[in-house]
Amino acid sequence: MTDALDHGIRFGRIAATLPVTDIVRAEGFYVGLLGFRKTFQNGDPVGFMILKRDDAELHLTLQKHHRAAAFPVAHLMVFDVNALYALCEAEGVRIVKGLRDKDFGLRAFVMEDPDGNRIDVAQPI
Repeated sequence: MTDALDHGIRFGRIAATLPVTDIVRAEGFYVGLLGFRKTFQNGDPVGFMILKRDDAELHLTLQKHHRAAAFPVAHLMVFDVNALYALCEAEGVRIVKGLRDKDFGLRAFVMEDPDGNRIDVAQPI
């Protein structure tokens, strides 16, 4: 079996799609708190949204019966993990795993969005 690399296929970025039960509330979290900007939405009422900030892109999809996974569903690399951790704590964001240095060279924490989606936030040490 050959893989995509053998065929010269190049990949661009990949964006996580997070299921949410209330897209307006999720937009408030990602845009209002984390500073993403909405670049696209679809549906009436809105059922899908694309958010961007710097090099990060996130897709939200409305899933009324969503139940969050018990593990991180996305990984967000940032340039100042300490500052984002402090902001999340100050704003009452649920922190699942506190800020710590990992043995593989990242300083990281895990937070939950309002729908319980866990996001691992990190920066290289």
